[in-house]
Amino acid sequence: MTAGTTMWLVAMVAAAAGARGGGPARRLDRVDHLVYATPDLRAGIDAIEKLLGVPATPGGAHPGRGTRNALVALGPATYLEIIGPDPDQPAPPHPRSFGIDALKQPRLAAWAVKGTELEQLHDQAARQGVQLGDVLSGSRRRPDGVLLTWRYTDPGHVVADGIVPFFIDWGKTPHPAAGAARGASLIDLRAEHPEAQRVRDLLARLGLDLAVEQGAAPALVATIECPRGRVELR
Repeated sequence: MTAGTTMWLVAMVAAAAGARGGGPARRLDRVDHLVYATPDLRAGIDAIEKLLGVPATPGGAHPGRGTRNALVALGPATYLEIIGPDPDQPAPPHPRSFGIDALKQPRLAAWAVKGTELEQLHDQAARQGVQLGDVLSGSRRRPDGVLLTWRYTDPGHVVADGIVPFFIDWGKTPHPAAGAARGASLIDLRAEHPEAQRVRDLLARLGLDLAVEQGAAPALVATIECPRGRVELR
């Protein structure tokens, strides 16, 4: 048995334990961030402030990708990313991530899971029948000049309408949640999908136990504790 296979089995056992007794808190330990995509960044920021009662912290531009973000911390190492077109960048030669160019209104479009050794994870997932996006590098500069860098599986490769997450490794970069606006906490995350059982099977192959219910359309649903009380974000 290879070291990679051993790591995969450990992840699967941990996920199974969480499903049996850990509940939402154990599941949420692996959530790095939620992606709230919007066709207009200012409108998306205002919508989140109205819902949560927390003004988002400006994040920064994604050079060459035509997007910019703002952040709200949902825990010590978990955050909500509000991402939309960057008016200070020209339109990119390729579609913006998370279906932003086709959106009519903001939506919770994706989620990212904490990961390491992403190439190995990518290959193990493929052997389990789940094709994640290629491993890429990203960067952006915060308004205070600090450069953030990360590696991630390409979220442009969408699996199960975004219900299957992408994976991200921040390496030695400060985690974005540390500098994001505080006042909100992620309480639960679940999903809805017309093919709920198929999506549950895909998640299980990745060692993830996200609850997926039968629904008319794909949706991620986050429950957040905030100054407005306990609210749902879709």
